[in-house]
Amino acid sequence: MIITLPNTSTREVTQRLNKAREERGEVASGRVLTVVVSSTAATPLETILVPVTDAAREHPARVIILQEAGGPSVEPRLDAQIHLGGKAGASEIIVLSLHGGLTEHEDSIVRPLLLPDTPIVVWWPGDAPRNPAADPLGVLADRRITDVNAETTTRSIYRRRTTYSRGDSDLGWSRITLWRALLASTLDQPPFEPVESAEVTGPTDDAAVDLAAGWLADQLGVPVKRINSDAPVPPVDAAGHETIPVQKTVLNRAGADITVAVQDAHTAEVTVGTRRSLVALAPRDLGDCLAEELRHLDSDYAFGRALRGLVRVNRPRRSGETVTRIVEDLESLESQR
Repeated sequence: MIITLPNTSTREVTQRLNKAREERGEVASGRVLTVVVSSTAATPLETILVPVTDAAREHPARVIILQEAGGPSVEPRLDAQIHLGGKAGASEIIVLSLHGGLTEHEDSIVRPLLLPDTPIVVWWPGDAPRNPAADPLGVLADRRITDVNAETTTRSIYRRRTTYSRGDSDLGWSRITLWRALLASTLDQPPFEPVESAEVTGPTDDAAVDLAAGWLADQLGVPVKRINSDAPVPPVDAAGHETIPVQKTVLNRAGADITVAVQDAHTAEVTVGTRRSLVALAPRDLGDCLAEELRHLDSDYAFGRALRGLVRVNRPRRSGETVTRIVEDLESLESQR
């Protein structure tokens, strides 16, 4: 059921929502959290609804989607749609179209609609604030989710390092969860030797590959080289199907190197010394990544440490010149704040 409320107010939305629940015999206490999605007019609504509804099947929630529908010069107006049942499942999805000056007051618009005594998650599916924790919406949230790969500014992951606060996370981190688990499991195979250095290969502008390299640098405390490939973001196999972001990983050891290399959209080859095996390793869709983020609402310390490890990664510049640290890039970004 979809209820359309043109030129409305948050009070009217709340009243209509309560009336709809009474008519359907439902209660709001079945929702375990509030998810706020802040998007621009450039982000199609369908690209938000699909992953949100997928994640909401696992986490019944009140989802509030804030979408810009006009610039400051337009007359201020609030249009709303309420999605109940059907694809929304046990969740409530409220789509608010903000016109005119309302786009400057998203936090004030959303406050009356927040469920009481439940965690609040804010997700920016496109361009996110420079400092999500200091943003008016971010201040309300227990968890703040960004997606650097969806931002128009490249290499934003390095800015995330300088502004990181507890509760911040990025979907690029969720995209490599299965890869991290697989790579960690290879160290449980003989010979049990320390890793001396590592190499991570992936698309130049894929933040998930940078996070993977930062994670290894922090966890292993060894030199890590980030190798750029000419693959698109996300990378694809020979058949044109999407693969995981990290195309190849090499852990160098004295006796037997460990290599994890993508073969196709569903398979990776793991080599430990002379032993080779094929394992299932498929990319995760956006709904799956979002659902993972909603499972853990406490601070993601592993993500914070991966960001910290970025400065220890040997990363080539776009011009091809290799540098051992990216401090200059961080200082440049900091000066723009």
